[in-house]
Amino acid sequence: MPVRRNPRPDWVQQRRVALGHRIADLRRQAELSQEELAHLAGMERRSIQRYENAQRDPQYSDLLLIAYALRVHVTDLQTD
Repeated sequence: MPVRRNPRPDWVQQRRVALGHRIADLRRQAELSQEELAHLAGMERRSIQRYENAQRDPQYSDLLLIAYALRVHVTDLQTD
């Protein structure tokens, strides 16, 4: 994977962490394991783990699948 010429601003990483926490919180509220959420979303458990730990940026389509599996609107994954 190519290296970025300019690193992302700190606030981008902070938002990524907030997104991961929000996914994890909603998953726990739905009483789902990472494995169960991954199955419902048609994804790998490792992907859910990476998103929750802010190790990877999810694609928009992944966010749609996660939101659908959690029975929330995709905008509910975003925190202010």
